Amino acid sequence: MNQDSPDSGQGPDEESLEAGRLLFAKECTFVMGVARIDDLPPDVLPEIAFAGRSNVGKSSLINALTGRKTLARTSNTPGRTQQLNFFDLGGRLTIVDLPGYGYAKAPKGEVDRWNRLIRKYLKGRVGLRRLCVLIDARHGVKVSDRQVMDMLDESAVVYQIVLTKSDKVNAGERAKRREEITAEIRKRAAANPIILETSSVKGRGIPELRAALAELANGEAMG
Repeated sequence: MNQDSPDSGQGPDEESLEAGRLLFAKECTFVMGVARIDDLPPDVLPEIAFAGRSNVGKSSLINALTGRKTLARTSNTPGRTQQLNFFDLGGRLTIVDLPGYGYAKAPKGEVDRWNRLIRKYLKGRVGLRRLCVLIDARHGVKVSDRQVMDMLDESAVVYQIVLTKSDKVNAGERAKRREEITAEIRKRAAANPIILETSSVKGRGIPELRAALAELANGEAMG
């Protein structure tokens, strides 16, 4: 499937869009939050994980994908901000909401613990199909994003850049951001070359992202 961004004039076909719509129309429920690798739930379904800097709009994107306004709020409650949060999508797909990174005031010990937990998860999760790295369209790639991408490259985990808050910038700025990020990921071994643009507020790019994730849930490679 050709899965380009809405700005490119190309995108998924109607069948793929419908498959994505049907998958994400299924009931999505919070399964558990995990702070220790030994507590991970069974690795039985395909998994898609979401990572991004604090305040990148990760919870809003997960809510928009599933059509539920408060689903990902669970992961923002006190005590769960540094956990991996697992959601079951209709028994077909597991969505994993990873803790936000790059929060300047986080103690170094907390950051180190986050890194250890994520590294262990990445190395041992057979069902992980892809990790979506969320980047704020207004700000582009930051140092903390590069550190995470370095980790993913080292772990040989395929990841894909998903721009959030694309409604906050005009078409020219979006094109510039895509060009910058394309140059950034071209040299990275584990990065999928396709950049997806989304807006949780406007719904922009949500059907396309659903279609892409539905392919991965069915075990198909994208790109």
